[in-house]
Amino acid sequence: MKKLLIVFVLIISQLSFAQTAKEIIDKNIELSGGLTNWKLLNSVFLQGKVILGIKDEYPIKIYQQRPNLTKTVITIGNKETAIEGYDGSKGYAMNYATNKIQEYKEYVPESFDNDFIDWENKGFEAKYLGKEKVGEIYCHKVELTKNVNKNYYYFDTKSFMLLKEIKKDETLTYSDYKKVGNLMMPFRLESSSAKKDGDYVMLLNKVEINKVFPANSFKF
Repeated sequence: MKKLLIVFVLIISQLSFAQTAKEIIDKNIELSGGLTNWKLLNSVFLQGKVILGIKDEYPIKIYQQRPNLTKTVITIGNKETAIEGYDGSKGYAMNYATNKIQEYKEYVPESFDNDFIDWENKGFEAKYLGKEKVGEIYCHKVELTKNVNKNYYYFDTKSFMLLKEIKKDETLTYSDYKKVGNLMMPFRLESSSAKKDGDYVMLLNKVEINKVFPANSFKF
């Protein structure tokens, strides 16, 4: 009887954690604009600057369109250069050894929606891992299992905005949230990794949503 009681408590505990993770994700979606507004989002245009290392700084523009179209352009020496993207059928990225853009057959495009939109229907699993600090801010830590990959997300306990995301090979931090239309979006993004060779800080000065892009915007 005692063993059965222990098993019952463990099951209830796991269900409680799963429900708490769901509540945190739902709260993030609600306070960042609401599920309906996120699903009505069809395109995003980001503009600002990217800082590589200490001194290397370049103007940057990012075009994104549902379902998975994307193109990143930086300005070097007053010339705009596409460095990465997906045109709907093929992926491209800059080969810095040849300084030319080239096609990558194994390129896997990111989903236009973030991981939290319809995460249960996508077959993801969420687990609440308690509270941790990001800097001086207490955050809810949530583990999201996507197939076999585990990502970790840190949500501000007060605002429920996403402040940090840990992937397999990259850690992203988000800050300077501002309202764009009905949605809350970060205007500062910082990426770091163990290798340190791809670290960057991106500072945005303009974010536009549901902008209609010309038909050739994602061509390379």
